[in-house]
Amino acid sequence: MDIRPIRDDADYEWALKEIKQYFDNEPARGTPEADRFDVLSALIGAYEGRVYPMPASSPADVLRFYMDQNGLTQADLARVIGSRSRASEIMSGSRSLSLAMIAAIRNAWRIPADLLVPVSDTVAAE
Repeated sequence: MDIRPIRDDADYEWALKEIKQYFDNEPARGTPEADRFDVLSALIGAYEGRVYPMPASSPADVLRFYMDQNGLTQADLARVIGSRSRASEIMSGSRSLSLAMIAAIRNAWRIPADLLVPVSDTVAAE
């Protein structure tokens, strides 16, 4: 199997070129080509996660996406959390969700609570 670690952008470009052929002609499960595809996918994913990390979404971004995907409005959010002004402040980013609001949204819309808790830029030392 001609596979190597992805250490830099040149290796990354090589891996992308190598994996491209499998998108046009998907290998059958259990074949050496399918194994090669899986290994290349894992290497590419690990490199992208390390070099091009995705920023965490804010709770407002999560709510905006959910509402857009489900045809909901800010007025619908206000009904869930109990206040139009609070909904406006949350969506504008000027107010954080309280634990009670997170619980209400989780219960009403089944959005996991961990997606509604802001991610801190700093991590406490252990």
